[in-house]
Amino acid sequence: MNESSFDKPTAIKGRGAVSNASGRFESRQRTAFDDGWDYPPDESRPQTVVQADATRSILAYNESPDVPFDRSLNPYRGCEHGCVYCFARPTHAYLGLSPGLDFETRLFSKPEAATLLDKSLSKPAYRCEPLALGVNTDAYQPIERKLGITRSVLEVLQRFRHPVSIITKSALVERDMDILREMAQDRLVSVSVSVTTLQAEMARKLEPRAAAPHRRLQTIHTLASAGIPVNVLVAPVIPVLTDPELDAILAAAKDAGAQSAGYILLRLPLEVSELFQQWLQAHYPLKAEHVMTRVRDTRGGNDYDSRFGERMRGSGAFADIIAQRFALACRKLDLKPREFALDCTAFRVPERSGDQLDLF
Repeated sequence: MNESSFDKPTAIKGRGAVSNASGRFESRQRTAFDDGWDYPPDESRPQTVVQADATRSILAYNESPDVPFDRSLNPYRGCEHGCVYCFARPTHAYLGLSPGLDFETRLFSKPEAATLLDKSLSKPAYRCEPLALGVNTDAYQPIERKLGITRSVLEVLQRFRHPVSIITKSALVERDMDILREMAQDRLVSVSVSVTTLQAEMARKLEPRAAAPHRRLQTIHTLASAGIPVNVLVAPVIPVLTDPELDAILAAAKDAGAQSAGYILLRLPLEVSELFQQWLQAHYPLKAEHVMTRVRDTRGGNDYDSRFGERMRGSGAFADIIAQRFALACRKLDLKPREFALDCTAFRVPERSGDQLDLF
């Protein structure tokens, strides 16, 4: 009897996740079943669907000691880049959707983001601190090319002279060079470009609809040449698969013009653990056990440790070696820590017609 396509995870061209398992809050669970006909699962060619999100607030605040910002803005829910390791995948479960294929095909845009941001920044009680743009999902994912929500947000931030730190793995950020260049002159912007691997074939499997590695390096060069502070974020560092490239990624980013660097060890919260292990079985079955053994070595024997101070860096001997390698490489390359000193003192609410009586 031939082996059925349901017996093991199968890669889906152009997508990261290899399944669409139900979210943890759903009362019904979906399971693929072999009826003998050996048809591929329904999601073999999933199409991207974008729906407007009727959000009423746009700024998200946090008190995490692990991140260098206390507020963020995400123009989209879900991300078409399809990075299988994305820590934000479990948020789709709150929408009654799967953190698997749904996360990268059932997208939600926030068309009122710029208007809501304008209202938030105009409030008398608002106090300016750097804003992180595109933290959960990439603000420059493919649908941004058509919708332009991220650009409209940047236009608001520019008018208010509000500092912003952008995180992306997309070359589309170059489209907004006119805004970014002007903001950089007043120390109001920095850009972190995420680079996971320099291997094109692996990147195609890990991050199927994100920019290719060489294109991200080109983006770093383009931004840096325009005087925009650029950080390379080696994220995530995946034990066995990508950790051998850590030094090479940092060196390539430095050559391209990066001024600073940071890294994050692979995180597998909630449904991401199962999705990542399915991906390993589909793409690297011979390395799957080795990878997960090393992952658990950095998480106290578990797939994940969510504690502050541990979730970004991990613990144990292997995590310590990664940290030491990163620090040594940064010293050799003269790459600074990834925090940029952005200027909050220039913030002001722009005048609007009607704010004061016209003089005769």
